[in-house]
Amino acid sequence: MTTESGKQKLRQAWQVLRRMWNTDELPADLQQELGELRTRVPAPVFWLFGKTQSGKSSIVRYLSGADDAVIGSGFRPCTRTSREFPFPSPEIPLLTFLDTRGVDEPGYDPAEDLAAFEGRAHLMVVTVRLTDFANDTVRSSLKVIRRANSTRPVVLALTCLHEVWPTEQHPQPYPFDPLAGPARAHPTVTGPIPEEWTKLIAKQTAEFGGLVDRVVPIDLTRPEEGYTDAVYGGESLKRVFLSLLPDAYRATFARLDEVTKSLKDLHLKHAIPIIMGYSSMAATAGALPVPFLDLLLLPAIQAKMVRDLAKLYGQPLTGTRFLELATSMGLGLVARQAARELVKFIPYVGSAVGAALAWGTTYALGRAFCEYYQVVHQGHVPNAAAMKSVYQEQLAAAERIWLSGR
Repeated sequence: MTTESGKQKLRQAWQVLRRMWNTDELPADLQQELGELRTRVPAPVFWLFGKTQSGKSSIVRYLSGADDAVIGSGFRPCTRTSREFPFPSPEIPLLTFLDTRGVDEPGYDPAEDLAAFEGRAHLMVVTVRLTDFANDTVRSSLKVIRRANSTRPVVLALTCLHEVWPTEQHPQPYPFDPLAGPARAHPTVTGPIPEEWTKLIAKQTAEFGGLVDRVVPIDLTRPEEGYTDAVYGGESLKRVFLSLLPDAYRATFARLDEVTKSLKDLHLKHAIPIIMGYSSMAATAGALPVPFLDLLLLPAIQAKMVRDLAKLYGQPLTGTRFLELATSMGLGLVARQAARELVKFIPYVGSAVGAALAWGTTYALGRAFCEYYQVVHQGHVPNAAAMKSVYQEQLAAAERIWLSGR
């Protein structure tokens, strides 16, 4: 019975693959299933809260790696005073940013935003310029939000440190450890800093006393501003986020950071969030405890990822060519997963194995096709053996990345 069921699901999976390449539309029931699956993907939601020009966009740019054009076009109105940016896209959000605007305007009422964000935001990031002490409205609104949910972590990011000494470089190494001391305390100083910084940080920490869980001084500047370290304190900010996010969401964020740390190729820089988004969706499908159910979902997820990558690289790929490459690389796109489906009859262990396998194979597939498109871009004919090698290397790397985010 199980074998026949598996064979039937394999046949259906290949039919899904064919449909994916013949039309942009999926069967209605499969579209609904993927839509529901998308809501279960553990994508962290950051609620950005602060005055205009306080550094919110700089944090989005730093965390996502997206440029201003992408960020500007990516944000969409959410409420009358807020907007939303699912990154890299609404289809496969890997991170979502909720930005509250108008906080500095007299009479701002957080009730509408609170109603919209209360059940969604995993972490609040309050941005305040180090030298700005006109934050009465920010604090009064934050009190209301904090009162509604005192368990949601709140991070105070003190920004624009260079405004104190605009002609000086930042003291190196970064002289703060926001996690060394108790929560809601002044960040521990680990090196020499300007005396003015000490006074201003202490004052801002006192002003927001009881309203935030961690305080992180940062200075995310642009290259043209001339500072040697353009992401001053950025790594510490990420460490704080990782310490405060719920476990599953922490894993997603850690994997994104692990993969994007040293990317220099522009195409790959934009491709990685797409690959990571689809890999996370595949892992969610792979974790479903029902044997063979994800065999219908994974082909659709993986084929859609490859099509999106083809669009990014400006290199259309036919369904026939896709299957040829998949076979030549020995990906076992569906068969590999089918061979492991019986493991799901083992409680707990099966779901974990399925999630890891689905994440790893999807990630490796995406990276292998990036290599394919890159070779085509350079005017060469892709070598199947070389792509197979890339796939196997990336599959091994995927296992390391998966474990690092757990």
